[in-house]
Amino acid sequence: LSLFIMRILCVSLVLLQLIGTCFCQFPRACATSEGLRTKVCCPVWEGDGSACGALSGRGFCANVVVSEEPHGPQYPHRGVDDRERWPLAFFNRTCRCAGNYGGYNCGECRFGYWGSNCAEYRVSVRRNILTMSTAEQQKFISYLNLAKNTVSREFVITTGTRKEMGENGENPLFANINTYDLFVWMHYYVSRDALLGGPGNVWADIDFAHESAAFLPWHRVFLLMWESEIRKLTGDFNFTLPYWDWRDAKTCEVCTDSLMGARSSFNPNQISPASVFSSWKVICTQPEDYNNREVLCNASGEGPLLRNPGNHDPSRVSRLPTSGDVDFTVGLQQYETGPMDRFANMSFRNALEGFASPETGMAVPGQSTMHNALHLFMNGTMSSVQGSANDPIFLLHHAFIDSIFERWLRTHQPPRTIYPTANAPIGHNDGYYMVPFLPLYRNGDYFLSNKVLGFEYTYLLDPGIFLQEFITPYLEQAQRIWQWLLGAGMLGALIAAIIAGIIVVVRRKWKRNQRRKRVPSFGERQPLLHSSSDDGSASYQNTL
Repeated sequence: LSLFIMRILCVSLVLLQLIGTCFCQFPRACATSEGLRTKVCCPVWEGDGSACGALSGRGFCANVVVSEEPHGPQYPHRGVDDRERWPLAFFNRTCRCAGNYGGYNCGECRFGYWGSNCAEYRVSVRRNILTMSTAEQQKFISYLNLAKNTVSREFVITTGTRKEMGENGENPLFANINTYDLFVWMHYYVSRDALLGGPGNVWADIDFAHESAAFLPWHRVFLLMWESEIRKLTGDFNFTLPYWDWRDAKTCEVCTDSLMGARSSFNPNQISPASVFSSWKVICTQPEDYNNREVLCNASGEGPLLRNPGNHDPSRVSRLPTSGDVDFTVGLQQYETGPMDRFANMSFRNALEGFASPETGMAVPGQSTMHNALHLFMNGTMSSVQGSANDPIFLLHHAFIDSIFERWLRTHQPPRTIYPTANAPIGHNDGYYMVPFLPLYRNGDYFLSNKVLGFEYTYLLDPGIFLQEFITPYLEQAQRIWQWLLGAGMLGALIAAIIAGIIVVVRRKWKRNQRRKRVPSFGERQPLLHSSSDDGSASYQNTL
């Protein structure tokens, strides 16, 4: 028994180390010539002055061991893209945090944990933005605007390839970026085309966060990181991202000046000047230009945020998703099938992402459903994969997509073994580290319920969802054993009737005995009212 317990503890520790750690693109402390030359990203934790907080037992500097499982045929090249076998093109040693510690230097807590020693577990609740008060909505918008106008203190982006930085890192190409655009840039970087050498020579069938299994785990980590950065920036550690429940919507319900911005009366493709978002400049929205110039997006402003909801191509998106679409999609039992890409049939991931029909489960080339439908419906910046995170609706939309993912996980309770370990498109196997996060997260580590990660949705707390999640499984079990239940019920009713009959007979006999005791043999009755000569008053005997 003691040996078994020790094994369980060891497995738990390993899982915590894998799931733990925090984020981001390139920690500022590692974006140096020295960091590139040594390929070591193990920054000092200021709490004890040691790398990765080793003196305090928070973590240690460790070799990066990447998965060698083969990926699918969608990407036939090798050794030409910095994102292959992430993060070895840049670093082969990073911090590995212990227990509940996280962060690029193990100076923070992993998702869901709080306190100086990361010992407090807390569940945060994400809410529907349409049910929040006006003050709460405005606070959220002000936080986004603050992030858009505050340079990240801890993280930078790369503006060039590793090859361009020199063999020994003598030409580091990194740049500052504001906190909001940091996440926009990461979404661009993970989905950009592979540069094969020469102007316009690219490989487009590559995406480390879309069109395969990692789509949902990657965006789950992306949102958790967003929340964490906003909390640190604002000091509001109760902050959570809201979501937009777009089921059965006919219009863009959040496209108002009090929320995400209404349509401008001067230009229908832009946002109303009454919205704070009308002054925002987008980044990373010109992929063809970057490919032709053989460069990476450097996060410079490229123009206003564009949006014209509803004026999209109706042959591509016929309608917005309905409640029935969501229910059918959640009912699909298999997470991935077949080629594990946008052509997969009866795949929950492919149907939710929007490459398959939410009515049949079959792939529908040329059509966009579910997640994809919302992006195209916005008909602007949101329509481009690489630049879509510029639009704040992206956060509301993906928070709701994540809630559907969570509902599927709770409904089917899949073991991690069903997540693909090999032959998924590059970047999507279980053991592949998510691009471009540092420290490192494996895809399979986030193929698990948010009950472990420390966040909840009011959407999943609705009575209807509660009924489906908790009551329906018991009803299904009852259907399988109904004959036994019927027999047990009849036997129980018979036993109850016999016991009730015995009780009635015994009670009647007891009452007759009591009456005999109260009536004297000479026939005189007891008075109902007793007089007391001691106090000269009457005392009423009242039996309850």
